[in-house]
Amino acid sequence: MADGDGTYDSTMAPLMIQRLIDEHLDMVVGTRRDVYENAHRIGHGFGNRLFNGIYRSLFGPLFNDIFSGYRVFSRRFVKSFPAVSSGFEIETEISVHASQLRLPIAEIPTNYGARQEGSDSKLRTYRDAIRIMFTFLILFKEIRPAHFFGVLAIGLSLAAIILATPLFVTYLETGLVPRFPYSYSGDRTCFVGGHVFGRWTILDSVARVVLSRNGCGM
Repeated sequence: MADGDGTYDSTMAPLMIQRLIDEHLDMVVGTRRDVYENAHRIGHGFGNRLFNGIYRSLFGPLFNDIFSGYRVFSRRFVKSFPAVSSGFEIETEISVHASQLRLPIAEIPTNYGARQEGSDSKLRTYRDAIRIMFTFLILFKEIRPAHFFGVLAIGLSLAAIILATPLFVTYLETGLVPRFPYSYSGDRTCFVGGHVFGRWTILDSVARVVLSRNGCGM
């Protein structure tokens, strides 16, 4: 797989394929050697660093350049990959799939040049950044529901405690609950937190079963 804008070094393709075969890998990624200096508009280099850092925090340190469009795949990777995205998020989806199944991958530094004269980039900085962040959240929820819903459940529980504590103290002192809306809000927040905790346990079990089946089926 390679972007059709002429920015990737085509002479590296045989080396990437040979490494895939020799080391029995499922994917080889051509990491862009000069991506930050040569071929991006101002701000894109920072965005790449930022999103790569977020990716490693959420899904693990398997990749150094998740947005590289220069990749070689094994047959079993292609057969196992359920492509959903149709835009700039496809590289993220491919990388997360490999991280989720802990597939053997390798990265090879490749030269990355400027686009050919007369060609325009389809990348829209702010729109695509929002789409990528949304993709991160969706995939993180689906792949690591325990972390995603765990954070929500803990946050809601803390909010419920903060709302309920002064009311509880007042009740102990006076026997009255003078601020009913706060009491209702705390009760509802606690209920939602418990509901989220239930979803956490169920979806985490489902995710483990799916991961086990995908791993065994490859």
